[in-house]
Amino acid sequence: MKRFNLIMPAVLVAAAFLLLAFVVPQDQKKGEPWNIPDNYLKMKNPLAADDAAMINVGKTLYAKHCRSCHGNAGLGDGVKAKQLKTFPGDFSSEAFHNLSDGAIYYKSFIGRDEMPNFEKSIPDMEDRWAIVTYIRATCRKK
Repeated sequence: MKRFNLIMPAVLVAAAFLLLAFVVPQDQKKGEPWNIPDNYLKMKNPLAADDAAMINVGKTLYAKHCRSCHGNAGLGDGVKAKQLKTFPGDFSSEAFHNLSDGAIYYKSFIGRDEMPNFEKSIPDMEDRWAIVTYIRATCRKK
């Protein structure tokens, strides 16, 4: 009976780790590159890049939904960033600005891991694109 009491917890722990390895999709594990579906990669922002009114809408929505993690200038230094296990990203980087509009949209609104899904929080497509427009227009290295 003692042997059973020692072996059973180890078996349960091993089974839990194996289960988690198969339940969490590979592209969703931390440190893995984003697996962005082709239909998102091909999406184009329908808003004009210099639409001041939509940039202002994006700024307001960014302040409400994004700033706490991504910071005022999109540098990944928001007040909640220190609590995250992963770096929220630097929106001023060349790598970020080389992403397609659809890739930014997918990462911003579909999310994964610590990046939450915002489809319900920001249901209006124009509002979502306004945030993308705002980020592209204002989060650049000087």
